[in-house]
Amino acid sequence: MMNRKIRDYGISIGTMPTGSNNSITDVKGVKVGHTTLDEGKIKTGVTAILPHEDNIFKEKLVAASHVINGFGKSTGIIQIEEMGTVETPIILTNTLSVGIAYETLIKYMLRQNKDIGDTTGTINPIICECNDGRINDIRGLHIKPEHIVEAIEKCNIDFDEGNVGAGTGMMCYGLKGGIGSSSRIIEFDGIKYTVGVLVLSNFGSLEDFVLNGNPIGQRLFKEIQDINTIEDKGSIILIVATDIPLESRQLKRIIKRVYPGISRTGSYTGNGSGEVVIGFSTANRIKHYERNDIIDIKIINENKIDKIFKATVEATEEAILNSLICSSSTVDRRGKIVYSLKDLL
Repeated sequence: MMNRKIRDYGISIGTMPTGSNNSITDVKGVKVGHTTLDEGKIKTGVTAILPHEDNIFKEKLVAASHVINGFGKSTGIIQIEEMGTVETPIILTNTLSVGIAYETLIKYMLRQNKDIGDTTGTINPIICECNDGRINDIRGLHIKPEHIVEAIEKCNIDFDEGNVGAGTGMMCYGLKGGIGSSSRIIEFDGIKYTVGVLVLSNFGSLEDFVLNGNPIGQRLFKEIQDINTIEDKGSIILIVATDIPLESRQLKRIIKRVYPGISRTGSYTGNGSGEVVIGFSTANRIKHYERNDIIDIKIINENKIDKIFKATVEATEEAILNSLICSSSTVDRRGKIVYSLKDLL
């Protein structure tokens, strides 16, 4: 059974229409999968995002990365910044499991591509993380190779949100956070396109939380005595996908617009918070074994880009709220309850 999202509670964010699933997988070809570990003090997991359904090493996608605040341990973003492409699935997990995810994703790609590291170059694994150590026994290093592979193999159009996969042990605004997603539809030249956002939310202080313009966090902070306030630190990872034809520089401009979406929920981005964004477009594929010296790609008329900016802001804000409302209350590794937003509402 799929989660009830924020719109199911009568709260609509922004004015632009959503896709049919209101998720990142409304972008054709994009799929998401989870592995969830939730037993006792072990509350962690893996979330995988497949940018398209074919061999992504041989058919790379135009991409961009952006670091809002660099308190993070993500891998692969330097090469995205330089080369402007993605060539692997994107793996989300906890901070201390980046290493095992990196090695496992390499092995996964080597099995699919006998040429990597032999007759051609190596691979750029994309791993992003948040610290789930307040809820999860992160020192136990519970993520194993089979969990990463399982998340990739489970990738589908339909996927759960909230405290699942990499979001199992995450907190957002002092409440239960995790995985959230949303999408927006835009029309150019009579053709409908999609912007989709997926977040791994693990940031913010309850007293700062804003729900669709309502500073509800201040009231919750005063009324619920057993929620301990925390500083605005943690992290949020954001994945932005679209089928709009773009080049990397245009995509970079677009993914910077996640920040107003984050801020609309109340965050000011604290010193110890890591905000990392990766975006890609499925419209232009860059062949690894391209034979032509000159290739053609389509890009948007930049005078029309404002609609994409607005779509990104709206989808980001709603994705964060979905990560909260789709989560269930849980108990952290010290036995303290972590409330979900839906229980408090």
